Amino acid sequence: MKPKIYIDGKDGTTGLQIYDRLAARSDIDLLLIDEAKRKDNAERAKLMNAADIVFLCLPDAAAIEAVTLVTNPGTRIIDASTAHRTAEGWTYGYPELSKTQREAIRTAKRVANPGCHATGFISTVAPMVRMGIIPAEMPLCAYSLTGYSGGGKKLIAEYEDEARDPRHDSHRIYGTNLQHKHLPEMIKVCGLTHAPVFSPILGDFYNGMATTVMLHRASLPGAPSGEEIRDRLAEYYAGGHFVTVAPFGGDEPVIYADTLANTNRLRITVCASEEHVTVTSLFDNLGKGASGAAVQNMNIMLGLDETIGLE
Repeated sequence: MKPKIYIDGKDGTTGLQIYDRLAARSDIDLLLIDEAKRKDNAERAKLMNAADIVFLCLPDAAAIEAVTLVTNPGTRIIDASTAHRTAEGWTYGYPELSKTQREAIRTAKRVANPGCHATGFISTVAPMVRMGIIPAEMPLCAYSLTGYSGGGKKLIAEYEDEARDPRHDSHRIYGTNLQHKHLPEMIKVCGLTHAPVFSPILGDFYNGMATTVMLHRASLPGAPSGEEIRDRLAEYYAGGHFVTVAPFGGDEPVIYADTLANTNRLRITVCASEEHVTVTSLFDNLGKGASGAAVQNMNIMLGLDETIGLE
């Protein structure tokens, strides 16, 4: 019998992306709600409890409420919101985090899909902390350049309006209160003792993301070179499919944030001078940063090849 999948919040940006990735698949049954009843809790609950896996593509408060509608102990949940990423009883949905994380996801009842900016930060910082390259107590600074699709339908419409604000032609720094919603998961998953200084930047392109952490070599134990850091990250991710490490210095002398748009891949680039090191994660904010990661987690939870529907 094919596993039954339901997407709660299919009309949002992430929900639509997940639906598009699943709709053509013949190895699952996609449960669909009558559009007239998509806000009817009784109908939603009926479909959720009939499903093997439910995707929650909702605002945080709605996601928390939606979990209470699931009474079938056999129904498993992948939450794409921020609501449960640091919650007890939820497994963090970044399979490449460690050698045991994929198995934890495979057996989990509740999986919290990572945030997009958080994916970029965690993909580099968590391994470096675990390998002792970065002390857990080290103050860190990072910036993350993203396409506007991550802002949802309203922001997409704003950027694609012919009469849009001409300032949108320029990149813009946001989250200037330095309290970005992804910070709690960055701290917890990386095992940091201090919140990083994190600056997100919105660009005039649809999808793609480049998240960069900046380091002083002298502040790192043993002052490793950029090439040494690159090699240790490559060893950490050796054998992985979706996460890879570029040759030292990158594939070319510049990094374009949309290089891996429309893929589920993440590529890490380490650059360095005598004094400084930058470590950049390049990926798609809608792919490995959202819907692609969610489908990868679903594949793992169902015991399927995790690349199905993602190549």
